[in-house]
Amino acid sequence: MKRQDREFNPDRHRSQTQARLVVGGGVILVLGGGGLVWLLYGPQASLMAVLCLLASGGVLGLLWLILTVLERWVKEDEP
Repeated sequence: MKRQDREFNPDRHRSQTQARLVVGGGVILVLGGGGLVWLLYGPQASLMAVLCLLASGGVLGLLWLILTVLERWVKEDEP
């Protein structure tokens, strides 16, 4: 089987790595943090902790989306 020769694209690699790190960190934070709260304080506190983590993640995601849209908008105006 022949391997397809593709050129290395550093921008694509950076964006894929960044996305994987963000998703992996979020999963570790929610599952690890929620699990520790579950062990220490019980299921009701764990549910509240996970909801708070998801809400703060949503706010950070919204900020990231706004900054990404602004960055693309500014890059359109560059010559």
